[in-house]
Amino acid sequence: MQNLYDVEVTTIDGKKTTLAEHRGKVLLIVNVASRCGFTPQYTGLEALHRKHQAEGLVVLGFPCNQFGAQEPGTEAQIQDFCSTNYDVSFPLFAKVDVNGDNAHPLYQVLRAADGSKIKWNFEKFLVDRHGNIKHYGSSDTPEALEKDVAAALAKA
Repeated sequence: MQNLYDVEVTTIDGKKTTLAEHRGKVLLIVNVASRCGFTPQYTGLEALHRKHQAEGLVVLGFPCNQFGAQEPGTEAQIQDFCSTNYDVSFPLFAKVDVNGDNAHPLYQVLRAADGSKIKWNFEKFLVDRHGNIKHYGSSDTPEALEKDVAAALAKA
């Protein structure tokens, strides 16, 4: 199984990279969608990102169209939607599949951590500074994760 930080990902503007630049930080990785009942969670994700960014939190959004075709747009449309409607400043990436034969390698690593399957949009994975992974469901709001994020940030 590939190391989380070595997985190649593509930014929303088409640049290939890895998560290596985020090693040692606390990551909140979310499969996002623009036309979902959970889409308003962008507000809470952005608030968490802004509040804790200086302490080492990075929210990472991975658009996914696997659930109810709720992310049908292009990367440019997604980026425009996120910045216009939610003033998103955290990194967004190219669309990915999170389940199935075409699941992105990042999501293969994340799911392998607890044997989970992603059930819907806006599922979250909190990765602490040591690479330990905790999975949250769609209905777990960013505000509800604040305590766990703060605890992860407090750990050396």
